[in-house]
Amino acid sequence: MTTVVVATGNPGKLAELKDYLKELDWTLALKPEEIEVQETGATFIENARLKASEVAIATSSWAIADDSGLCVAALGGAPGVYSSRYGDSDASRINRVLKELGDETDRSAEFVCAIALSKPDGTIVLETQGRCPGSILTAGQGAAGFGYDPIFFVTTRGKTFAQMSDAEKERFSHRGIAFDQLMPALKQLRFEEYESV
Repeated sequence: MTTVVVATGNPGKLAELKDYLKELDWTLALKPEEIEVQETGATFIENARLKASEVAIATSSWAIADDSGLCVAALGGAPGVYSSRYGDSDASRINRVLKELGDETDRSAEFVCAIALSKPDGTIVLETQGRCPGSILTAGQGAAGFGYDPIFFVTTRGKTFAQMSDAEKERFSHRGIAFDQLMPALKQLRFEEYESV
């Protein structure tokens, strides 16, 4: 069984990834606290590659990383890679997006999740991006989830992320879509083939 380091210090994120990767014979571990990766990428995929690669090299282990966020069309794609830094709390981030949108009629948006898997030497071997289209409501709906979930309305489901059950969000979210796309390749991955090259 191969240990794969998840490039996060957040135990909640580790638990979430364990759910997505439960079909695989992997042992997942949190990155050591002392490893800090600066997210300097201009895109989600650049940040995911950066985190996976740097953590892999630092731990001499396989590493997986994701980077995700909200992109609002009328705001030129903002908050984008700055989604988690768009305020100092979920409420302040939501309020900032709603204030910047104002009475804009085009409220289309998408959540994006990029995932990258790195060999111990820092080489990225697999990557993908999942996108979940939707729109921004004028006020929050639902009490579940976190972040921008209450104002992100998924048209195909007729509800916000914050109104979805954990299972429904896991399946239809940007992260769920990204892992669905990646899973066939992950299932076929043979770590030893890479390690013998």
